Amino acid sequence: MKITLNGKPADFCGKTLFELCREQGYETDGSTVRIINGFQSSEDSAVKDGDEIVIIKKGVFPDKEQLECMLSARHSTGVYQKLKKARVAVAGLGGMGSNTAMHLARLGVGCLHLVDFDVVEPSNLNRQMYSIKHLGMEKTLAMEQQIAEINPYIKVITHNLKITEENCLDIFKDDTIVCEAFDNPDSKAMLVNTLLAKRNDVTVVASSGMAGYYDSNLIKTKKITPSLFICGDMENGAKQTVGLMSPRVAICAGHQSNAVLRLIVGDNDEQ
Repeated sequence: MKITLNGKPADFCGKTLFELCREQGYETDGSTVRIINGFQSSEDSAVKDGDEIVIIKKGVFPDKEQLECMLSARHSTGVYQKLKKARVAVAGLGGMGSNTAMHLARLGVGCLHLVDFDVVEPSNLNRQMYSIKHLGMEKTLAMEQQIAEINPYIKVITHNLKITEENCLDIFKDDTIVCEAFDNPDSKAMLVNTLLAKRNDVTVVASSGMAGYYDSNLIKTKKITPSLFICGDMENGAKQTVGLMSPRVAICAGHQSNAVLRLIVGDNDEQ
């Protein structure tokens, strides 16, 4: 029968996944990851003509081709091919932006454009995707390192500067999807309004309302226009007695990255 094994066409005369493993020199115990048609399996199962199978040894980092095969196998059918061709900008690498950037890296977005002017400080560690070793580092550099620890084959472009009304069009001139992840309301409005008023080829996924420990289910993704999505509860910003903490920030970042994912795969109907 004809199958696809680790991304390449292969002939297989056996009947089961374990037989294929032994034929290829892999163990059938817990030392390998076995994915058949997008489902990771620890059991033996029948192999059929046309099946897509990935077998990779645990504990050994795969090369680019193997990693792409694994991501493709774990994603929904056809999704990864679109993701690896995509480019997404993240404006602001604080709680929202750093979490969103990490989600996009795990998805396998081919090119990430990261923009921030700040450095990592101790107060960031309660919700942002940094660790103690990053303290004092530019957030763009620290996030680039974090992404490389997940997927070193992603292209990362960084701008270590403050985004203003005067420079934002130039900074994002090559981006058609921009994630707005600022803490400051005025900066949020500036970026969204400038990009949407002066470009008709860009979609902005913004954020508003993720502070405190209110009900997680209040956080939603809303399609405001075909070019603007807003993630959050639209109400609860940070203030005295109501801070920013990891759970709701991460939930909102999940909404933002999922909205980006839907844009990339072409499913951007109102949620």
